[in-house]
Formats: sequence, C-alpha cells, structure tokens
Amino acid sequence: MPINKAVSLHSLSDLQSGRLAHESRIDLACGLSEFPDELFGLANSLEVLNLSGNRLNQLPDDFGRFKKLRILFLSDNDFQVFPQVLAQCPSLSMVGFKANHISQVPEGSLPPKIRWLILTDNQIETLPVSIGRHQELQKLMLAGNCLRHLPDELRNCSQLELLRISANQLHELPNWLTQMPKLSWLAFAGNPCCAGDDIEHSLEAVHWDELQLSCRLGEGASGVISKARWNDRVDVAMKEFKGAVTSDGLPADEMVASIAAGQHQHLVEVLAKVAGHPEQKSGLLMSLIDEEFSNLAGPPSFASCTRDVYPEGRSFSLSDVYNIAEGIASVAWHLHERKIMHGDLYGHNILVNQAADCLLGDFGAASLYDNLPAELTASIERLEVRAFGCLLEELLDHLGDANASLNIDALSALKTLQAECVNEQPPKRPTFKDICSRIEEANPFSSS
Repeated sequence: MPINKAVSLHSLSDLQSGRLAHESRIDLACGLSEFPDELFGLANSLEVLNLSGNRLNQLPDDFGRFKKLRILFLSDNDFQVFPQVLAQCPSLSMVGFKANHISQVPEGSLPPKIRWLILTDNQIETLPVSIGRHQELQKLMLAGNCLRHLPDELRNCSQLELLRISANQLHELPNWLTQMPKLSWLAFAGNPCCAGDDIEHSLEAVHWDELQLSCRLGEGASGVISKARWNDRVDVAMKEFKGAVTSDGLPADEMVASIAAGQHQHLVEVLAKVAGHPEQKSGLLMSLIDEEFSNLAGPPSFASCTRDVYPEGRSFSLSDVYNIAEGIASVAWHLHERKIMHGDLYGHNILVNQAADCLLGDFGAASLYDNLPAELTASIERLEVRAFGCLLEELLDHLGDANASLNIDALSALKTLQAECVNEQPPKRPTFKDICSRIEEANPFSSS
C-alpha cells in the first residue's frame, strides 16, 4: 500500500528554521512528544502530514486550522483516544492511526469528508454510531482491535467498499453486512464467529534443516519470501511469516487459508509447511513462480483509494481479458466451493505472463466462512463477485485491441456481465459458477 512506501524524512531543524515554508507535504519522525507549533506556519499550504513513528498522544485544540490538509498519518505513536479535533478539518479524507493504543473513538470525532480510515492494531472495543453519517467512507481498516460488534449505523455508509475487521472479538457478523451495495473486499478471519478446526495437520511438514536458503524474492506485510533448495532436490519459494498483525489480519490465518485453498491451476501450489524454524516462525513452502510472471497492476494510490493503478500505456487484447477473467473466475469459484473468501481480489494480487496466463496470490485477507450461519454463507460470495466486477471493469478500461470491434458480441457479453457483477443489490449478482459458464459460452478465443 502507498502508506508503506519509503519517504524522505524532513528534520525538525529545517522546520524550525523556516526552510520548509510553503511545503505541501511534511514527514517528521524524530521522537516528538509534543506537536511542533511551527507546523502552523504551513497551515495554508500543507496537504499531507506524516508524523508516524513519534511519541505523540494528543493534537492541539486548534488543529482545525489546517484547512487544506487531506492526508494525516499518525501511526506508531501513543494516542489512547482518537482526537475529536479532527472533525474540524474540512478537507481531511485519509487518516492513519495504525499501532497506537487507541481504545476510544468519540462520537462525532471523524473528519466530515473521511474516505480512508486506518485504525489497525489498537484496542478499540466500540465504534461511534456517528460513523453512519460518513457517506464518502470507502475504506475502513480495523484489524487487530477488540471490537465485539459493529454498529448498525455502519450500514448507512453506502460507499464502503473495503472493510478489514479481522483479529477482533466479533461473535457474529450482522446480516446487513453482506447486503451493503458496494462492499467488495472484506476480511474477517481471527474472530470467534469463524473459529474452526485446525487444518494445518493436513499438510506435510518439512524441517528447517532440509532447506538451504539463497536469495530473497520479496517481502510483504505478513512475511518474507525467499528462494530455497529443498533437500538438494528442488528449488522452491519459502514464506516466513512475521507473526505481527497486519492491515489485513493475522499471518496465522493467512497460513491456514493458503493451506485450505488446496490445488488449482490458477493458484501458486503450497507444497509443505516449515517445522523447526530457529526463531520459532511459521513458514510455508510453495512452488517457485516462473520469472516471466509479473503483477497485473499496482496497488491503489491515495487518489484511487480502492482501485488499482495500472502502468501507463498498459493495454490488453480482448483475448487477454477473456483469458484473465476466465482464470480468476475459475479460481474464485474453487475457493468459494471451499467456503474461502479471498478478501483481496485485486489486480495487484494477480500474476500474469505474456500469454495472459494468471495466478492469484496473497491470502493475507482471506477468511474461512464455513462456520458462519447459512444465511451469511449464501451471500458472502456475492461480495467477492463485485470485486471481480471491479477487476473486469479495469481490464476493459485498458482494452487496447484494435480488432475488438470485430468481436462485438464477445465484448458486449463481457460488459453486460461486468455490470451484473457490480449490481448494488447483491442478491442479483451472479455466482462464480454462473460467471464461469457465461465466460466460457461467450469466449470466441477458447480452444475447447
């Protein structure tokens, strides 16, 4: 996510000397225990303020002077109460308070234009009923708190598309949650309501001593992926889980979902779990992905909020769109047959090659829902169908096939399907089984 990107930090001395006058973005991480009054000198220009990684526990009463401030990061500080003064900031649309000690979010404390709210890894037990007033709220990150219920007023947030409520104390999910008109990316693992049997025993265990690590392949919020040689026989990818709560939930739940997903041609194969790690970390061995695969898209930006960002000039042929849509619909059907919601069905979690072969990865937001009440299990799939509809819309928006007009019926079929997938009445959306059938029927490029 963009909030994790490395930034060039400013110094307190530069701020105090006036060298940062008229800056629109300030990044300060220097052990601050009090809010620097010098920042008010930028009240007429400041749009992004990042004070993460300090020791702040409150904001000044006149913080509302920052009339142009759009984005505020205060993660890894010492706040215990969400500052009510933020309600006085008319332009503030993105707020991040990850990893503080917040236990209270007072009524009426949210900024009026809030669009993206990050409260991950705190101690929040209840949300204010006033949250229902915020009609522009699209993204709500609440993983790793102490929530026991969601206020009914949250259903009034009709623009909400992404909700992270994993690793809380929810004993039930409200039925209205699956009826929200735009909710598409939901993570709820690690709550009492979906606790189930431990399935890790179903996978072979490989001891750490049988592995020889070589190069690091990548790192995400939940773990590090490295290339390894298994028993001097085969090269594999090994994921070491970090153990701390992420914006999506708990790495332990990601591991369980990855195993439960089983095998599918559009999934990275999970081969074994790792035992005997010298630092007591959990780990998985997976098939090594061919280097010709790359991410379909980049993650959402500040501006796009819930939509992926595609490289400039990226385009797809109609054949590519059909290939990707068919593959992802197929693997999503496979997952929901196993009562698994991926929770993060996005282009940035899909790997593709030049032939438009695709692999769905990253189970960090996945949730097993077999133990939920029947009325919920029947409707959860339709949320992910909307995520698929958003993906299909993005693919069609990047259609660069000059010959697509020669397949007008095939193109029309995809556009009709896409519209049905994002219907604001979830029961009217097709299932993934229906989607697979319709794509196969309309696909003029199919070899079958």
